[in-house]
Amino acid sequence: MYQFVQPQSDKPNYTAGQTWGALKKAWRGYKIAKVQSDSSKMTEYAKKIRTLQHDLGVKQAEFPELNLS
Repeated sequence: MYQFVQPQSDKPNYTAGQTWGALKKAWRGYKIAKVQSDSSKMTEYAKKIRTLQHDLGVKQAEFPELNLS
């Protein structure tokens, strides 16, 4: 289970709750793009997911099918 932490960025523009919400929406978008086989949107969402996870201080997901790790 994830531990709730404050965003790690130097000048956070969003609260931790907003960042978690954005992460949830990014995962949803990624899954939809994957079902639609839209690799450009998958890459866009994967980068967004990794950035948000970094900001939250949690382990970043790997996307081997997109060569993102």
